[in-house]
Parts: sequence; C-alpha cells; structure tokens
Amino acid sequence: MTLNADNLGPRPIEQVTGANIARNYAIAWGALAQALEQNRVALLNEQFIGFAKDRLTQRITDQARTGIHVRVVDQGHRLKAMFYSLDGAAMQLIDEAQIQTQIYDGSKLIYSNSSPQHYLVLMTPGSDRWYVRSLEISPSNP
Repeated sequence: MTLNADNLGPRPIEQVTGANIARNYAIAWGALAQALEQNRVALLNEQFIGFAKDRLTQRITDQARTGIHVRVVDQGHRLKAMFYSLDGAAMQLIDEAQIQTQIYDGSKLIYSNSSPQHYLVLMTPGSDRWYVRSLEISPSNP
C-alpha cells in the first residue's frame, strides 16, 4: 500500500496522518475481503461507515441469500490523495488496485477475473482511526 500525497490541497497532509490513512485503508480491505468470503457483515463494523458500509452490507446480504461468496485476492494498492479538507474532517483518494476476484457457488468457482480496478474513496477520521465512508468503482482513467 503506497500513498502519494503530492500536490494535495487545500491543506498538506502530515506524515503521521498519511501513515494512518494507508494503514487503516489496508486494514479495511482485509476486513472487506474476509466479509465477502465469509458472508459476515459484522466484519465491516470496525472499518466502514456511511455509504460504504450500507452498500457493502447490502452486497454481502444479497450474496449470502443467493448462496455465493467472493474471494478477493488483493495484489496491491496505489493511493493518491486528491483532497484533504481544511478542517481535517475528510480525505478523498483515488485507489489504483490490482485485485483478483473469484466468485464461488458453494465450493465451485464460477467466475474469476484479475484486472486493475480504480476506486474513488472518501475517508473520515474517528476517535482512533480513519474510516472508509465511501468506496466507489471509478472509470479506469480517473
């Protein structure tokens, strides 16, 4: 997980904040991968809030209802910080992720894809970590 915060505005990012964002985002992806594979919404609770949590909860609920699960093989992320609010209450990032997605029906692999994915991410701080508030797939060339 790398974070590029060059030319960030309207305020610069502090080194500790940058490290915390990269670490919390990596932890969030680990939690997301486990939640999707195990169909366990509760695994999202520590890392996701707002729209991201609502959408992922619905996705996991839907896939559990249909009897499928998704394995995400995370092969790396390059984060670019695009916006950091003056009050420090929000950071917008672009994530260039290399993800392999495998969809299973029970134990049978029914789909596999490995390709770069781009995500538009909004993170907000909490009492002890940065949370993923929005996680949206964006066009390949943001």
